Amino acid sequence: MTLRLILTRHAKSDWADPLMDDHDRPLNKRGRKSATAIGAWLAARGVVPDIAFVSSAERTRETWARIARGFDKRVPTAFRDDLYHAEPDAMINALRGASGGTVMMVGHNPGAAFFARALLAQPPADARFDRYPTGATAVMEFEIDEWPALTWGTGVLTGLVFARDLV
Repeated sequence: MTLRLILTRHAKSDWADPLMDDHDRPLNKRGRKSATAIGAWLAARGVVPDIAFVSSAERTRETWARIARGFDKRVPTAFRDDLYHAEPDAMINALRGASGGTVMMVGHNPGAAFFARALLAQPPADARFDRYPTGATAVMEFEIDEWPALTWGTGVLTGLVFARDLV
């Protein structure tokens, strides 16, 4: 069986108020447009999650809400404190507890960048992938029957987009 992960770093956040708590920071105008475009890109490819794991931060929640508008179905969503600035080990542990054939995870850097690279058997030779800029979205497939069997370095990249290329 093949399981699929959609890994998205939140879209561009708003820094107009430098005193705002980081967890509460929303998206800026470009981020809102980018998140909507990512949802349309995924939907056009028929890549729709069965469940979404989203960091509890405002910018990830808003990124997810705008992406989800592009889907024809309502996707069950878990807003998770453990994904706020999570490291790869926390991210893989969350994913190992998932159900569903396609899981979307919306998180932050640097964890998302390290997580994406560590999951793939053959990471792309694109410097942007290593930076995993805001709005970066990778679609990965794993030849496993259930998420608890997920191991590092076994994924195949089947889709990759950078928000800047969409808007």
